[in-house]
Amino acid sequence: MYAVIKTGGKQYRVAPGEKLKIEQIPADIGSEIVLDQVLMVTDGEQVAIGAPLVAGAQVKATVLGQGRGAKIHIFKMRRRKHYRKSQGHRQNYTEIRIDNIAA
Repeated sequence: MYAVIKTGGKQYRVAPGEKLKIEQIPADIGSEIVLDQVLMVTDGEQVAIGAPLVAGAQVKATVLGQGRGAKIHIFKMRRRKHYRKSQGHRQNYTEIRIDNIAA
């Protein structure tokens, strides 16, 4: 059984027991969250596709931790113009474990 959920402007294919890093959401470590923007649910032979969401479907997950991703270096340069700009970015994330998919 798996589902396609939407959170943080991105879509993820999730299955029970899976761990994934999503865009940061305000939740305490160890708390249970409910992701209710479910786009598709399937359990082998039956497929439920929403338009745009599947009615009554939700995914329950447990928050494992909050963190920051690896640093991304941005470097801009214009040749022969003496223009150089260096910048870095670290994106915040929430790590979750999928517990249950209810359709």
